Amino acid sequence: TSALLSPLVETIRAHVFSASKLHTDDTPVPVLQPGRGTTKLGRLWTYVRDDRNSGDTAPAAVWFRYSPDRKGLHPQGHLKNFTGFLQADAYAGYESLYGSGKIKEVACWAHARRPFYEFHAATGSPIALEALQRIAQLYAIEDGIRGKPPDERRAVRQARAGPLLIAFKAWLQTQLMQLSRKADLAKAIQYALGRWAALTRYLEDGTLEIDNNIAENTIRPIALGKKNWLFAGSDEGGQRAANLYSLLGTAKLNGLNPQAYLTHVLARIGDTKVNRVADLLPWNVAEALAVELAAQ
Repeated sequence: TSALLSPLVETIRAHVFSASKLHTDDTPVPVLQPGRGTTKLGRLWTYVRDDRNSGDTAPAAVWFRYSPDRKGLHPQGHLKNFTGFLQADAYAGYESLYGSGKIKEVACWAHARRPFYEFHAATGSPIALEALQRIAQLYAIEDGIRGKPPDERRAVRQARAGPLLIAFKAWLQTQLMQLSRKADLAKAIQYALGRWAALTRYLEDGTLEIDNNIAENTIRPIALGKKNWLFAGSDEGGQRAANLYSLLGTAKLNGLNPQAYLTHVLARIGDTKVNRVADLLPWNVAEALAVELAAQ
């Protein structure tokens, strides 16, 4: 089955990487070490193409890839031919990609917000609360332009978010001078200031997002799934899981029932020529699948 599905998964990969902006994230997966009776931690990497928030009509899709560890060479290999914007967390393995100049880093305000939220929840800090309120203002602007064309999104951000970000940076710098550099709140501020160029890059281009939640949403079902399947049986099993998650995740992004989609594909892929495998992509079978489900 895995060999039959590989051409379809490769077609999804090609579609994802033909975009000019990608969202990426990774999550640990326990993998059985044959002969040892123990598990190690492999990784599943997600790469998502989804520009619906900026009014794009190209189908959304996600491609997963498994690796036996979290070394930077893995995403560097996955992205070696990609040129454009990469929205990601602050993982050091991406740094050499940004250094090449082919890929521009877009950081995630959800990541920058998290330590302020955790510090405020633990201490009730008014400084952390103000940081959260300032970030909330940025998100409120995004709520009003979701689904709008890129030029309109960029213009609104430049006019409204731009001044807020200038004031926010100055405020953070002022707070930092009054804190011990070893304090948790200082570390939260240093994280934001240290990635400021990448955190504010979304102002430059209306196709970009304020955060990386698009990628994180594709990872979430895996975290839930691990509670059920516990671990992959081998590295090969990890890659088979990545292929299945690519198909199921892409089906979900296109509004299809993932189980019904996979059943549809498995019933047909054995008789589908390689040069016709794109006919089985979720956005190409949506109509036929709707008819099937209605007839049941």
